[in-house]
Amino acid sequence: MTEQKAQLEQQLWNIANTLRGKMDADDFRDYILGFIFYKYLSTKMELYANEILQPDQLTFQEIEGHKMEADYMEAIKDAALDKLGYFLEPSELFSELARRGNGGGKHQFILGDLAKVLNHIEQSTMGTESEDDFGNLFEDLDLTSSKLGKSENDKNELIVKVLTHLDEIDFDLENTESDVLGDAYEYLIGQFASGAGKKAGEFYTPQQVSNVLAQLVTLGKDKLKSVYDPTCGSGSLLLRVAKQVKEVSGFYGQEMNPTTYNLCRMNMIMHDVHYKRFDIKNEDTLERPQHIDQRFEAIVANPPFSAKWSASPLFMSDDRFAAYGKLAPSSKADFAFVQHMVHQLDDNGTMAVVLPHGVLFRGAAEGHIRKFLIKDRNYLDAVIGLPANIFYGTSIPTCILVLKKKRSSAPLSDQKILFIDASQHFEKVKTQNMLREEDISKIINTYKLYSNGTFSEAEVDKYSYVATLNEVKENDYNLNIPRYVDTFEEEEPVDLAAVSGELKALDKGIAKIDNIIADFCRQLDIETPF
Repeated sequence: MTEQKAQLEQQLWNIANTLRGKMDADDFRDYILGFIFYKYLSTKMELYANEILQPDQLTFQEIEGHKMEADYMEAIKDAALDKLGYFLEPSELFSELARRGNGGGKHQFILGDLAKVLNHIEQSTMGTESEDDFGNLFEDLDLTSSKLGKSENDKNELIVKVLTHLDEIDFDLENTESDVLGDAYEYLIGQFASGAGKKAGEFYTPQQVSNVLAQLVTLGKDKLKSVYDPTCGSGSLLLRVAKQVKEVSGFYGQEMNPTTYNLCRMNMIMHDVHYKRFDIKNEDTLERPQHIDQRFEAIVANPPFSAKWSASPLFMSDDRFAAYGKLAPSSKADFAFVQHMVHQLDDNGTMAVVLPHGVLFRGAAEGHIRKFLIKDRNYLDAVIGLPANIFYGTSIPTCILVLKKKRSSAPLSDQKILFIDASQHFEKVKTQNMLREEDISKIINTYKLYSNGTFSEAEVDKYSYVATLNEVKENDYNLNIPRYVDTFEEEEPVDLAAVSGELKALDKGIAKIDNIIADFCRQLDIETPF
């Protein structure tokens, strides 16, 4: 499986690299990912239609021109809209368009047909339950864009090449146990993200960080009613949580950027998440939350670091913020996201959020909110410091906050908070720092020991510390990790006698060299330089 996955990832990345020519990787991303998605939908459609037609010993391709074509097509369409959420006719399948584009060994013009097909996929869902999940999915796939080529023929030639290359790859969708294609799609998103620098952080959380967040919120659970990400980007975090448990009943997310929102819905469908099981919305989460009346069992997020927001006084009467008495500053929305997530968290839920280090110690309104979460609510469960330069496009050090509404039943004076300093545990890969498997395991195992109440084992010298709420109070609710985890390394004592001996030996060596130089100067009958 791993070999098949690596092979598919390499094939897809090669196509992306070879065919984009002078086009910016970020622009080409929307085309290659869009066409992989179109091929996926086509293959799923054909497999499902063939399954329906099996008792009649027919295939989907064979019903075109059949005397009962209209009846068959109607029945398949109804079934497909319910089961898959969309419908494609045999003539609209990916393989059919790739074949037509390569007709007679020459590139035939198919751009018009392709635009119609992509439009028809969206139209087929109108008025059905899946309309919101498929609406405008292909809007970023602009087949008229000059980026594809100067003339219509140039554009067509590039698109036909992409379709032909993709058509030759077997997506192996008959193998329902395999998520190879979904993972390869995820890999491509990651590759584009690492190449796109600053912009990439907006829609992609590196997999190793997703992995940590996913394990933190699923600890001790094998099923989740719901998982929610208020800044879901391409959906990688939501899907990573699903890999940690046997079953997730519902995926919920909100994403402000329309292109990334489309990418997230495609990513869900590509990972075989049924359209009835996900609800992703395209809106600004802080200003216009779309799931405000729902509560979620697991919440994960990597919000944009220190983003600006309106911090409108009107929010003082919003249930998410009212109890705190203060709003996060308009120049730094970090705590606004935390407050939003706390509001959406179920009583038995866990949330884990990646934030810049500043949230641990900044004062004013942020200090007030931090104190309220710890002293008045006792929601903060753990603070985990991550290495610097671990995210695409920013080198700032970050941390993970883990919050729970129901922590231990011990009296408030006995409540604890776990501090982990994982900032020095990483591997440098090119220009990025990466968490290795052993680094991730160390974080999770430490958190597990702490969660089980074995505090003494959860404390590791220079790595982790279990603080009481009183200690945090004494530090005026400042959570800066070095206040709790002592990472100070004593310097080796200097042996002055040995240093003195070395200096004497150096003096002798210098005198010897001086003599040799003086001798050379005499032989050459020139003055010595000293």
